[in-house]
Amino acid sequence: MYFENKTLENITAEQELLVSVMEKNGLECDGAWDYDRMTFDKRFDLKEGRYYLRVFCSAISGDVGNRSAVLKIAKPALGKYYYPHGVEYGEDEVFPKHLVRECEQILANVKKDFAAYGIEASI
Repeated sequence: MYFENKTLENITAEQELLVSVMEKNGLECDGAWDYDRMTFDKRFDLKEGRYYLRVFCSAISGDVGNRSAVLKIAKPALGKYYYPHGVEYGEDEVFPKHLVRECEQILANVKKDFAAYGIEASI
């Protein structure tokens, strides 16, 4: 499930600030990067299963490896984990409503934190 119209897509920020804002909101990178992209996750272990809120980012300049990147946020997603295949984001997945609300709140807080630095999504 992709979160539409949360106005996080297209926010650009320097890597250090991006990591700081994401970590403040419980989203961690933990090795999910390469030299031109980063992925931030928040894991939810519920009775319904394991889920991940994911925020995908790609470098528009610089290098993630040496922490000099400026990154652009893509559309965030919520996926369900299936062992051993991985995370599925499909439209046919059913997500607990309380989890969707919690994820929407986390994304709203991320947007608010960037706004505090004067950073908003470009259209």
